[in-house]
Amino acid sequence: MAAPVARGECSEAALAAALADVPELARLLELDPYLKPFALDFQRRYKKFNETLNNIGENEGGIDKFSRGYESFGVHRCADGGLYCKEWAPGAEGVFLTGDFNDWNPFSYPYKKLDYGKWELYIPPKQNKSQLVPHGSKLKVVIRSKSGEILYRISPWAKYVTREGENVNYDWTHWDPEHPYKFKHSRPKKPRGVRIYESHVGISSYEGKIASYKHFTYNVLPRIKDLGYNCIQMMAIMEHAYYASFGYQITSFFAASSRYGTPEELKELVDTAHSMGITVLLDVVHSHASKNSEDGLNMFDGTDSCYFHSGPRGNHDLWDSRLFIYSSWEVLRFLLSNIRWWLEEYGFDGFRFDGVTSMLYHHHGMGQAFSGDYHEYFGLQVDEDALIYLMLANHLVHTLYPNSITIAEDVSGMPALCSPISQGGVGFDYRLAMAIPDKWIQLLKEFKDEDWNMGNIVYTLTNRRYLEKCIAYAESHDQALVGDKTLAFWLMDAEMYTNMSVLTPFTPVIDRGIQLHKMIRLITHALGGEGYLNFMGNEFGHPEWLDFPRKGNNESYHYARRQFHLTDDDLLRYKFLNNFDRDMNKLEERCGWLSAPQAFVSEKHEGNKIIAFERAGLVFIFNFHPSKSYTDYRVGTTLPGKGCFLPLTEILSPGIIELPEVIAAVIMWVG
Repeated sequence: MAAPVARGECSEAALAAALADVPELARLLELDPYLKPFALDFQRRYKKFNETLNNIGENEGGIDKFSRGYESFGVHRCADGGLYCKEWAPGAEGVFLTGDFNDWNPFSYPYKKLDYGKWELYIPPKQNKSQLVPHGSKLKVVIRSKSGEILYRISPWAKYVTREGENVNYDWTHWDPEHPYKFKHSRPKKPRGVRIYESHVGISSYEGKIASYKHFTYNVLPRIKDLGYNCIQMMAIMEHAYYASFGYQITSFFAASSRYGTPEELKELVDTAHSMGITVLLDVVHSHASKNSEDGLNMFDGTDSCYFHSGPRGNHDLWDSRLFIYSSWEVLRFLLSNIRWWLEEYGFDGFRFDGVTSMLYHHHGMGQAFSGDYHEYFGLQVDEDALIYLMLANHLVHTLYPNSITIAEDVSGMPALCSPISQGGVGFDYRLAMAIPDKWIQLLKEFKDEDWNMGNIVYTLTNRRYLEKCIAYAESHDQALVGDKTLAFWLMDAEMYTNMSVLTPFTPVIDRGIQLHKMIRLITHALGGEGYLNFMGNEFGHPEWLDFPRKGNNESYHYARRQFHLTDDDLLRYKFLNNFDRDMNKLEERCGWLSAPQAFVSEKHEGNKIIAFERAGLVFIFNFHPSKSYTDYRVGTTLPGKGCFLPLTEILSPGIIELPEVIAAVIMWVG
């Protein structure tokens, strides 16, 4: 990170007060003395976090009770067979429940108004004690707005929503199965070095259709296990009406997407992953919400506020979505309960928080270059309400399940984002190293091979804050989307369609592409962070881009799929990339470089195009020269004893590198 511009020092008395208020702030300032001028900012944030936590304790009985909102809000069957319903609709003049159970009479079951904008309803049981609202029946909340308008809404706490036939909007389907899924397997231990397989259930089949939870469970999970990944990040699980949004325009926050199957089938997926020792993370979207009103949160009570800021502040101009008001008591209850719901109801082991940069700043990161000047991370541009929410969310997750994992998608480089809350940090376990894939794409798009700068590559791969862990990745779903290209496509482009057969001779394009695809992934894995991520299919150089069905492509599913069968064909070269990825992960499992201290880079030679570094008792040597191979190449090392030189052809499975040249090697230190 660039050297920060100095800020006026706070007084000794003010610094002493900050150190007294924040238990381990001294440790943070010891690790990064440049943060000392901002000690008062850390003090204010920590005090505001503590104040909010204490208020929750005084008014709600603690965050444990506060985060169980889903146990009372929404619709619930009582022990006596009756129905208890509760909603927060501060802008409503009246609230009613309707549905199949009362022949859609909109006003026969009115809610009673409570304090603070809450409404509740109790419906006594039938005389024969049968279910008043049967499992699978349709419901709606009816809102009478202050202007007298009658609005039909889905409860923000709805656990299952479905869309039938050609209907545009989703329906609220009451989910109360007689035999709910019971988990059979315990959560796996927290991985020592996390290797993440970024996954999307809907595109996980080679067929041109939306795949199911069942398909993913029985066909994709075994592949992930075989590849050596110990963690999956599930995308697009929270219900989203628009499939092509990739799951980032959420309409129902407590509902698992019904387009893939039922809630019980998702639970089976998570449970099966746990049986394989695989940690399961949810891609959680609390940075914004869909503008849909009839089947979303927007305008729930007839006003443009409720869960969101009113007026322009409540709109994200780039995403065309609504922005939460994180200072609202009931919004905090809703979001923290949502976090807990996915942990406890579905057994998820943590979260990747989407859009954290947008949450952290009032400018939402739009038009910002983030030079590394520390003034960019403090001051009035920071949305401290959102920051406090993220601290509360991390506190809740790690209090409930200490082995849980939280990852921040932040491009700004906010200092202390992944530092403990006790140090004044936000409390995430990892942040995504988002500059790394951009660097690889830039090199492939803009530079000839002979012009690659070794020092710049090393800088990008190692430029991270000390003791704030990063998830490194060469490419994710962002690079796979239509409008961009995967690494494999940048490297091999159209020849992937014609020259990937082992029956055809190597062409220069395929020759170079396969080599660089492996080298880029290995150096990113070994040097780029404390965790590693791969988007499904990219491990074997998946051909084509990713494009969801939409009007612009005639609603086609042709590019909304993953062709895993290509790796099973012995006549195609995709298997070599797939096997390389598997053995790379297995080698990390054996040697543990992701959990080792940051690497020591011993050489970045521009003329020879050599990068050499040591990590976890291994010496990695990469030759990026487009035309030169070397014999008897001398590399210095801090490790005493003898090294066993192993080209990747030997340390990994035979046949992974088909070429005679040694393009990269790992030295196993045995002395």
